[in-house]
Amino acid sequence: MADKKQVVVIGAGFGGLALANRLQSRGHTVTILEKNAKPGGHAYPLQRQGYTFDMGPSLITAPDLIEEIFQLAGRTMKDYLQLQLLDPFYRIYFHDGTHIDYCSDGARMREQMAQFSRKDAGRYDAFMAASKNLYDAVIGEGMGRTPFMDWRTMFSFMPRGLRLNAFLPAHLFASLYFRDFRHRFIYSFHPLFIGGNPFRAPAVYQMIPYLEKTGGVWYSQGGMYSLVQALEKLFLEQGGHIITNEPVEEIIVHQGRARGVRTAAREYEAEVVVSNADFLHTYGDLIPAVHRRKWTDRRLRRVDYSMSAVLIYLGLKRRYPQLLHHTLILSHRYKGLVRDIFDRKTVPDDFSMYLHAPTRSDDTMAPPGCESLYVLIPVSNLQGGQNWAELAHPLTQHVLNHLEQRFGMEDLKENIDVMEVFTPEDFRKKQNAWYGSAWGVEPKLTQTAIFRPHNRSEDVAGLYLVGASTHPGAGVPGVLLTAATTDAVIAKDLN
Repeated sequence: MADKKQVVVIGAGFGGLALANRLQSRGHTVTILEKNAKPGGHAYPLQRQGYTFDMGPSLITAPDLIEEIFQLAGRTMKDYLQLQLLDPFYRIYFHDGTHIDYCSDGARMREQMAQFSRKDAGRYDAFMAASKNLYDAVIGEGMGRTPFMDWRTMFSFMPRGLRLNAFLPAHLFASLYFRDFRHRFIYSFHPLFIGGNPFRAPAVYQMIPYLEKTGGVWYSQGGMYSLVQALEKLFLEQGGHIITNEPVEEIIVHQGRARGVRTAAREYEAEVVVSNADFLHTYGDLIPAVHRRKWTDRRLRRVDYSMSAVLIYLGLKRRYPQLLHHTLILSHRYKGLVRDIFDRKTVPDDFSMYLHAPTRSDDTMAPPGCESLYVLIPVSNLQGGQNWAELAHPLTQHVLNHLEQRFGMEDLKENIDVMEVFTPEDFRKKQNAWYGSAWGVEPKLTQTAIFRPHNRSEDVAGLYLVGASTHPGAGVPGVLLTAATTDAVIAKDLN
């Protein structure tokens, strides 16, 4: 057994909470330092006039990854969370007025797809078989929680990855099976959920359709913050400590090893330091350059970061039946719009939207008869140089006009009870995200697996990373897997 250590975790997002629970379950003494008033990170709650909003993640996939954390502590997830299976997962509206209800039922999907292409419908099973092969490698055989920190591990996966077409761009992978633009979108958009560009994110992420099909898409009663509260409760029950309103200002490094952290209030000694903070913030702001041989300032500037988003939180005095729990409303452009966001870093006139209406499943999220709704619009990160103090209002009005006049949400603006807008600049200020990105390092081929920031720091002994920017990546299941991976690395190092 490893010696029990004093551990400090920077940040109480899903990654920090999940790893802190795992380490506490192993008998270590763990303290979480959180800059904000509450735990949660990007899953922070917003409450206004009886309306409750999930500010970030809105759905749960792979609930077994959550169950595992509770089981390690000798608990059962159902005693802490009430999950509800969603069916369909999403309703996807296309620019021509057609829509598809995306679900796990193969017969329903083939029937809907056949309206637009019988040939595509006939290829559904073949695509899902290919997605399953990727799922088996990543989840079933544990590649998603295998640390890719040496070339031996990378080379051992490459032959199989090539056979599975795992290194193709996700959109190209979908195009091998489907011809209709609707189906190519439905089965290639998932990288956007983790901050990736479907036209260059590797097809290894195409395991997500099978993950959803076999594991479902779930909603947690009370919203996603109920998961934060459940993990916080479990951590405290195990004897862990959470200190809020105390941002870390420096990771203390002595003779090449992390020895603790410094805040404005005091120093916290630790034998193990874990950062769940933004990757560039961790290395660029918290570790002096003298201690960084690999992640120099110059190299940090070369890291490609994912997109950002504008989020509009709406408390509405009525409900709109055309909205399901999760709804996507798409522009006529796909590749061009993605290119504007990721490469040109402009704010185009058209946009696609993701709408989350938890009141479809949970009446407690709004006053009786009212709607709690958030609208997410993907936009470029702050490297585009936009002034969001000037852009936020006109973009918000543009979106509201589109929903009211073109999408058919009648009298939308007249029924707004509460409205809050969150921009890339807010991500930078409130989450220490250098470029205002909620998803960290972009998941492209040259920033995946061994090319991604490692779970163990390459520069500072005793420092570890967890969260969206390390292996395997972003999204709630991805972040939970980073916690499992980093936990295993720490356990191996201590042993």
